[in-house]
Amino acid sequence: MSGRYDDGTVHAADGTYEVGRDGRLLPPCDPSALYCVGRNYAETLDQMDYERPDEPDFFIKPPTALLAHGQPIPYPGFTDELTYAGELVAVVGERCRNVAPDDAADVIEGYTLLNDVDALDQQGRTARKAFDGSAPLGPWIETDVDPAGIEMHTEVNGERRQEATTDLMLFDPPAVVAYLSERFTLRPGDAIAFGSPANPGLIEPGDEIEITYEGVGTLRNTVADAN
Repeated sequence: MSGRYDDGTVHAADGTYEVGRDGRLLPPCDPSALYCVGRNYAETLDQMDYERPDEPDFFIKPPTALLAHGQPIPYPGFTDELTYAGELVAVVGERCRNVAPDDAADVIEGYTLLNDVDALDQQGRTARKAFDGSAPLGPWIETDVDPAGIEMHTEVNGERRQEATTDLMLFDPPAVVAYLSERFTLRPGDAIAFGSPANPGLIEPGDEIEITYEGVGTLRNTVADAN
């Protein structure tokens, strides 16, 4: 069921539904792939001692990585270093390929948020970032927002850990969409995450992570013990 979300209520074609009483929110899209750009904020490069990329540096999370807003993040038994990272995400609205940067807005349905959960002590990006539950996504798709100059912050247990603006991206959303569409056929519902500002950090069972991008919403999840 889909519809317009407003203050805890989903307004659908066949009536209204209260989240928590009539059901829970699901991930706001059903991507064939979640394309994630890394190393896209200069402060993050300095903090992590990464080299500045000459073009968007990306990896892919599978659909099985998705969690919804409010759904617990399982703490995997194979890692001792689980981290959060708050990211802006574009949701593709139509099948497309070879999109010019100036036309990127025409193929984007809207924007949502990602917590790029990372098992930092694992070997290689796929092992670190593509496991089940590594992609909390939501809370919804905001269709009336300009991705330029959005202020964001991430809080863990009410303590602010990240604070930035999307103007600090090295590669802006239109450039990233164009770059990926040269290499992949993008499908409706596919998701493109634009990277995390500085200060991604460790999380533990019981921690509540809230990621806010002004004009888009707040993604909230709590870390649970996998056992």
